[in-house]
Amino acid sequence: MSRMIGTVSRGVRAPIIKEGDDIVEIVTSSVLEASEDAGFKFNDRDIVAMTEAIVARAQGNYATVDDIAADVKAKFGGETVGVIFPILSRNRFAICLRGIAKGAKKVVIMLSYPSDEVGNHLVSMDAIDEKGVDPYKDVLSTAKYRELFGYEKHTFTGVDYVEYYESLVRECGAECEIIFANNAKAILDYTKNVINCDIHTRARTKRILKAAGAEIVYGLDEILNAPVNGSGFNADYGLLGSNKATEDKVKLFPRDCQPVVDAIQKKLFEATGKKIEVMVYGDGAFKDPVGKIWELADPVVSPAYTSGLVGTPNELKLKYLADNEFAELSGDELKEAIKGKIQEKDDNLVGKMASEGTTPRRLTDLIGSLCDLTSGSGDKGTPIVFIQGYFDNYTTD
Repeated sequence: MSRMIGTVSRGVRAPIIKEGDDIVEIVTSSVLEASEDAGFKFNDRDIVAMTEAIVARAQGNYATVDDIAADVKAKFGGETVGVIFPILSRNRFAICLRGIAKGAKKVVIMLSYPSDEVGNHLVSMDAIDEKGVDPYKDVLSTAKYRELFGYEKHTFTGVDYVEYYESLVRECGAECEIIFANNAKAILDYTKNVINCDIHTRARTKRILKAAGAEIVYGLDEILNAPVNGSGFNADYGLLGSNKATEDKVKLFPRDCQPVVDAIQKKLFEATGKKIEVMVYGDGAFKDPVGKIWELADPVVSPAYTSGLVGTPNELKLKYLADNEFAELSGDELKEAIKGKIQEKDDNLVGKMASEGTTPRRLTDLIGSLCDLTSGSGDKGTPIVFIQGYFDNYTTD
């Protein structure tokens, strides 16, 4: 009888990771112990994934508010700084904002509206339409925003981020002004020195600002892209992908992850004789249909992965084959016909009708999303995910 189970994703419990821990040994031993506990065997092309958080924690990749402030002051001179397109997040951005405020005399925050880059809404599009506001052109002051929309709170967190961000800046001793606009150039009426905090559109925003006459422009990816007073850092992403660790400290996105995944793959091969793929994952890339939040606040889903995870799926749509090419077949005859079609499929199905509706995103983005949903972000205690059968198809026995 053919195997009835396809892809299986398991959350694997691990010790609480602290700075200086051997992440390679902990991940390897945790997966091996999980195999003994749950009774599963290893296969080639199984996948072991670990959250970026435990890698960064083991690395001790942390920075304080004062470290951020020192870098901002060194780069901007301690005067007025424009902070544009930050996401609305107590976990992701609040500590960064405190550091920026401590390194400047005045902060002009420019929020995109009706939502931030990852879908956190200040107001609804319906409210925008009702008030006759054009979000592509209109620049709103805080007073005008309040007049039009009042004191809206975030659907999930119950936080008024306008009030919250302003209070954070003022508590750090800086002046604060908040405006609302979606054109990066709008900030230049307030200051020529800008930190653009958008994640996935940051290169374009920097280009627009510099072409429009900005004098000093750094992205959030260029703040703490080198150590400050011995702090953690990330040369590629700076503060992007950072999370709140304490009220005065952030955990940065991990760095130098490739040696980690390669070492884990090697140790697992030595222990099991199987070539197991390994990756580090952060936020998955998916959108919540209720709150409209697009989850991906990290700069990438996966900062490092072994070579077997390069590429995109190359799959046929079974229901298309069943409803079209083999519509006259049923039962075992249909099953065998579809199996034959899979076995003879081209190595590249891009543009072929039989693959329409499949998901040709990068494997690491798809698998990272699966891992993020499996491990959760709270108290599950499973920062390692073990996946089997991901590369199987209908012909695999």
